[in-house]
Amino acid sequence: MNRRRTPNNFTYVSSCVKYMIFLLNFAFWLFGGVLIGIGTYAFLDKWRDGTGQVDWHGLIKLETIYDIVLNISLILIIAGGVVFIVSFAGCVGALRENTCLLKFYSLFLLIFFLLEMAVAIMGFVFPHTMQSMLEESFTDKIIHTYRDDADLQNLIDFAQREFHCCGLSSEGYMDWSKNEYFNCSSPSVEQCGVPFSCCINDTDITSGLVNFMCGHKVQQLSVAEASKKVWTSGCIEVIRSWALRNLYTIAAVALAVALVQLFVIYLGKTLEGQIELQKARWTS
Repeated sequence: MNRRRTPNNFTYVSSCVKYMIFLLNFAFWLFGGVLIGIGTYAFLDKWRDGTGQVDWHGLIKLETIYDIVLNISLILIIAGGVVFIVSFAGCVGALRENTCLLKFYSLFLLIFFLLEMAVAIMGFVFPHTMQSMLEESFTDKIIHTYRDDADLQNLIDFAQREFHCCGLSSEGYMDWSKNEYFNCSSPSVEQCGVPFSCCINDTDITSGLVNFMCGHKVQQLSVAEASKKVWTSGCIEVIRSWALRNLYTIAAVALAVALVQLFVIYLGKTLEGQIELQKARWTS
């Protein structure tokens, strides 16, 4: 029985690689669309008036880079848009065997990977420098805008309650003196206080409800006295300490994510190479 011999220069496009890239990116394409939808809804919901209509006047204020970085809903839209576009290029590039889209896809994955590695190296090698940079760059702006953005306020309250911290910088709970509602010269009933999320126990024992005034006047107390009522350390230092305690776990997760990214980049370049070999074979 004669068997047909495969030519030495035979090339093929692997269906396994092709559809693995397609399915993986299809899932991320859907995820990107969900992020865009959630971000858009949250962004518009903040600007609805009493009748439920969106007030389009002054909807977007992008005076500084902080107006983008500290706008949670806008970050969701941007992140979702990037994921949507890149994964769409991976989907179509794999399905249609388009090398231009696959090169675009692989390039962006490589850029993301290098940026993540740069941030990780900065965090592990220069932790104190990173902490100081974050404190100097974001403390004042975040504290000032605490009541101006509901999404940012919820995020700060969540971080302070979960990590048992108050404020951001090494000043700790005294950071809130920079907020117009909590500084001691404010006419507000919250003057010299801190948000309820700073309190060690923010729940009223008798009613079981959150006591929003549990941090009243704590800025007038010494650190020793204030520590009996509220957490006194800044969140950036507390989170850095938490990261050091869980360093091996974080490193293992980061390594796993990096390996997955490298594997996906490898798949993309492999498929791209197979397609180009096929083209060269048929044009020669």
